[in-house]
Amino acid sequence: MTDSAEGLRERRRAETTRTLIRAARRFTAEHGLAGFTLEELCSEAEVSRRTFFNYFASKDDAVLGIPLERSDAAAIARFLAGASDESGISPNLLTDLALLAEERWRALDIAPDTVQDLFRAVEKEPRLLARMLELGFEGEQFDARLIEQRENLLSGDLRAQVAAQVIGALVRSAAGEFLKPGNAESFTRIFERRIGAARDLFATQTAVMGTPE
Repeated sequence: MTDSAEGLRERRRAETTRTLIRAARRFTAEHGLAGFTLEELCSEAEVSRRTFFNYFASKDDAVLGIPLERSDAAAIARFLAGASDESGISPNLLTDLALLAEERWRALDIAPDTVQDLFRAVEKEPRLLARMLELGFEGEQFDARLIEQRENLLSGDLRAQVAAQVIGALVRSAAGEFLKPGNAESFTRIFERRIGAARDLFATQTAVMGTPE
């Protein structure tokens, strides 16, 4: 398959994914998960039932935007390739984690005017909130393993877990500000402001406390 054909396939898949997510959120916000059938959702999105299950495992996953096929494989590959040749934690780890988070956010296609159906769907189906929190924890654990792989750390290394948790917290904070009514700033600008503050904080603390023995 040529690069152009592969790119077209990926664009079509991304568009179908967005269409299904938006339809699932709107239907859930209006009727609840039990208030519509999978056939009705597929008809709205103009796809077959078989096609739906090539993209999502369930209606719940479609509402939350959890596709069967990861959309961040290329971003992950770039992150893993950014390790330093020197021993110890790479000095650019925080920056590369931030870039990974930004690429993932762009792929979500989230904007203040389109995310309202997600909020309404969660209000209609409170159990979706618990699933969202569970996904956040699973995502941080996944990223911790990526960090261990990239930095050649032992499984369970606390530094990898803390790095993933810090970035996760900054993403959630930036997303909250981005989605506030009246916000005019991009997610990237809001997020990078927090990344800059984190760098300043860590640099100050390192200077004051020194490097642990």
